[in-house]
Amino acid sequence: MRKVLVTGGAGYIGSHACKALAGSGYLPVVFDNLSQGHREFVQWGPLEVGDLCDAARIETVLREHRPVAVMHFAALALVEESVFEPEAYFRNNVVGSFNLLRALRACSISTIVFSSTCATYGTAATPEIDETHVQEPVNPYGASKLAVEHMLRGYAVAYDLASVALRYFNACGADAGGGIGERHEPETHLVPRLINAVIEGAGAPFQVRGEDYATDDGTCIRDYVHVSDIADAHVAALRYLEDGAKGFHAFNLGSGRGHSVRQVIASVERVTGRPVNAVAAPRRAGDPPKLIANADRAFRELGWTCRHRELDDMVASAWQWRLKSTDAYAGASA
Repeated sequence: MRKVLVTGGAGYIGSHACKALAGSGYLPVVFDNLSQGHREFVQWGPLEVGDLCDAARIETVLREHRPVAVMHFAALALVEESVFEPEAYFRNNVVGSFNLLRALRACSISTIVFSSTCATYGTAATPEIDETHVQEPVNPYGASKLAVEHMLRGYAVAYDLASVALRYFNACGADAGGGIGERHEPETHLVPRLINAVIEGAGAPFQVRGEDYATDDGTCIRDYVHVSDIADAHVAALRYLEDGAKGFHAFNLGSGRGHSVRQVIASVERVTGRPVNAVAAPRRAGDPPKLIANADRAFRELGWTCRHRELDDMVASAWQWRLKSTDAYAGASA
């Protein structure tokens, strides 16, 4: 089986990509420092524990396994945290990625699929964002991802590195098989936080961070895309490069539909049959008001589309994962 090194493959999106790779005939080799990932999510290939800030370690792993390509997920990814701890984000996301690219050159590996983000765009200037939209990040997280895209462009020109950057919007949901899902410590993403809130019941009220945005109900609007669809897109991008695409390419991943925070709350209440005790709170630092994807390019060139388009279905998959993983979830920080 052809090996693909998956940095951050023990994490939420990376583990789903590993499952998709295995289902497509590849052997995913996970490279993860386990600071945010989980050993039990590594189910389809070997685990190599390491950190991209350790340049020697990543080169050693690449020389040992000789993968045909790399999928690069490893990154710090909390928007608000990046505003207050930018140094950590530039060190981990930018320096770590630079170490990876140097190691690829040293090991004569010329194919990489990069996990980028819609946060590289910043505040939307159009109702839908396509890949030609200006990239002006409003937080250090988005800036760190954009810096890696710039590196990929430079490496494509100078060193013939073929790369795809997938700028996905808000990942949510969980694997239909129930074996992997979204589990962060602390949890910052909206859908799992709402699910935690309904499970806790009489716990602290759920804070809606900002109700004064220029949207219909005053709350942020985001484009939610199922994590399994994102995983499928990574495999499609890998095949796109293996079929001969050269240079740097960027694709949006999203459903093309926007949902406000209040609409997501309503979805969670419908799916779970339980109320959410939501209260207004100040805005979260670094949040643009509205982000909706135009993913037509991915459909045309990668043959990719969203199989999961309904918000309630995405929320339901996250709810089922949470119910099946109660014991593991409770022990996540143990």
